[in-house]
Amino acid sequence: MEGTLLYGQSGGVTSVINATAFGVLDEALKSKAFDRILVMKNGISGFMEGKFFDMTDADPRKLEILRELPGAFFGSCRKNLKIDEEFEELFKVFEKYNVRYFLYNGGNDSMTMAMKVHEKAREFGYEITVVGLPKTVDNDLVETDHCPGYGSSAKYLYVSVIEGTLDVKSMSKDSTKVFVIETMGRHSGWLAASTVLARKYTTAPHVILVPEAPLNEEKFLEKVEGVLSKEGFCTVVVSEGIKNEEGNLISKMELKDSFGNVQLGGAGLKISKMISENLKVRVHTAVPDYLQRSGRHVVSLQDLIEAEAVGRKGVQLLLEGVKGVMVTIKRESNEPYVWNLGFVELSKVGGRTRELPKEYILDMDISESFIKYVEPLTVGNFLPFYTERKYNLSIFEK
Repeated sequence: MEGTLLYGQSGGVTSVINATAFGVLDEALKSKAFDRILVMKNGISGFMEGKFFDMTDADPRKLEILRELPGAFFGSCRKNLKIDEEFEELFKVFEKYNVRYFLYNGGNDSMTMAMKVHEKAREFGYEITVVGLPKTVDNDLVETDHCPGYGSSAKYLYVSVIEGTLDVKSMSKDSTKVFVIETMGRHSGWLAASTVLARKYTTAPHVILVPEAPLNEEKFLEKVEGVLSKEGFCTVVVSEGIKNEEGNLISKMELKDSFGNVQLGGAGLKISKMISENLKVRVHTAVPDYLQRSGRHVVSLQDLIEAEAVGRKGVQLLLEGVKGVMVTIKRESNEPYVWNLGFVELSKVGGRTRELPKEYILDMDISESFIKYVEPLTVGNFLPFYTERKYNLSIFEK
């Protein structure tokens, strides 16, 4: 089928999502199979306004800079099409540019969006091949062993825990005694759990709180007090989505994004307040927020390699005529770490959340077995260009 290939970035970004973009563009340009190659500017939101980058004649050598850039270079969005009229408008824009191949790169809500585009296209009789490309630091997409972006954020966080712990340890004699760090993780504790890797170099984190395990305030304070008695300092990792025993979020705001997700924030501060008021010790709180998902200076090389491979696989599936699927990463073994790529129907992914398995969760802690899962995803380094040299980024302007 002749036509235009369209690629878009959606949802929260990662430090390696642009590596996926490079994989897509480099593979597509090499194939010479598409009439045009377009990249959405700010995802579906921008493309419906006619905003895009035409990469049909791009120089692959200049595209290599994408491997080194965090964030979503082409712009992301949180656009959620809900009614038939919106999809009808989208297909009109698709028709205008003869879009017949669509790759959408994102997390849970983005895969739901890709699924809807695939299903609505069939309803409206619009011929198009849709493939989803996974991306999320939360690592909560189902049907894949893990998601591009997770390994690098995990690395950023466990390194931060090491460094923050050494800081609080050095100050604990007569100053700060507890260091609290809040990680992302709305519904699942994959990121908070990854900080267990810091124990290869220090005794921290001493407490890890995840959404899958309700918080008992009394037991929590007893544990922190016990660590303080033994070590003189304590590092606590808390996921933003932790809940109390009644199932209520410890902290949430009244704001919602366009996907309908409640904006979270302040869980770390609430935990810190709980400690300081009850144990009468000085607490320091860190909220990495965007830093943990865009920390390109400590990117995992393995994560970057897989992110690029996912983009290439997406193009290959388009050329094979595989429709309505998401690329998946399959793990063959841990030692040595062996992986390959596959795919799964988008209908099995959209609207579902992959929680941290119970076998990895202990009492306010994470099991040693989890290390075998997460460690291979954080291996290797690839310094970004802005630590060594400069590039002219204007080559992508429309």
